[in-house]
Amino acid sequence: MAATVAPPSLSPVASPQADAVSRLHRQARDKAEEFETVFLTMFIEQMYAGIETDGPFGGGSAEETYRSMLSQEYGSSIARSGGVGIADVVYREILKAQEATRQ
Repeated sequence: MAATVAPPSLSPVASPQADAVSRLHRQARDKAEEFETVFLTMFIEQMYAGIETDGPFGGGSAEETYRSMLSQEYGSSIARSGGVGIADVVYREILKAQEATRQ
């Protein structure tokens, strides 16, 4: 009976340098998405700025607090679902800036 030999592993071994670069790219992408979230939140809050909250069931400090939280969640949700393209541009600019400092 012949002995079978297992085929060599086809998965590449990641180097520590490649892991570090990957981690830096992920951090840059996260910061770009964070920036887009903040921008969208501010944009949405400005949309609500002109809306009156008077009435028997509106207004007050609680509504201001919850409206702010809702705006933040809207901004975060939009950014997580692909955003409006701001994060992509910011991410590219972060990578350009990092590359310029390396040279």
